[in-house]
Amino acid sequence: MKGFLLGSVLFLSAAFAVWAGDVAVFTNLGFSPDSRVFMFAQYGLDNTKPFAELYAVDVQSNTFEPDGVQKRTFDVHIYPGQDGSGAFYTLLEQNIPLIKKYHIDHLALGRIVYILIDGQDPKSHIEFRDFNTGNSYTVDLIQRAQTAGEPVGASFHIVLTARLKDGTSKTFTIGLPGFIRAGVTAYRVRQIILSPDEKSLVFVVDKEYKSDNGNNIRYMVETVAIR
Repeated sequence: MKGFLLGSVLFLSAAFAVWAGDVAVFTNLGFSPDSRVFMFAQYGLDNTKPFAELYAVDVQSNTFEPDGVQKRTFDVHIYPGQDGSGAFYTLLEQNIPLIKKYHIDHLALGRIVYILIDGQDPKSHIEFRDFNTGNSYTVDLIQRAQTAGEPVGASFHIVLTARLKDGTSKTFTIGLPGFIRAGVTAYRVRQIILSPDEKSLVFVVDKEYKSDNGNNIRYMVETVAIR
């Protein structure tokens, strides 16, 4: 039994050593009834402090709503096994008026049409077809990291080609190609969500940061109206 327990401790220690750093949890909070506003949150630990962030995005313009960015970090002690979800629940409760303002429906989550499975190599070129709508998509994630001698940072944008069921084809450039986000070393497309009205796409993007504890992961979204 002692040998088993020691082995378990060593295995868990190795696992934490491999996956050091703070990896946030992404949460889809849903769309408004007209699919115009998308709300999401992320939460986790930041230097052992629980944090949560909540965002309301205008899907058509790919911008935050004026009051659509809410963030809190809590100066409380975290015990082993806790993941910062308490910060998320607290922030969510504090922002019930914001959720009601935009009529966010937590059951209207849209439909995931692409997801990067944990353990898979991230792709900069993605092709897929949505069999429900008959539309097909080509996605190119284009990113540029700062060169040696410059401060750490990276920019990205997405080039999307949508081939719709009616035979039309549209190409979109999504994001800010020249905007350097300080501290970011890499980006990955984590999910692509089709809005409930099937007129827009939401790209969930990982942002990777280097820290003394390992690789930190935070999330952002880019949105585009395809019709």
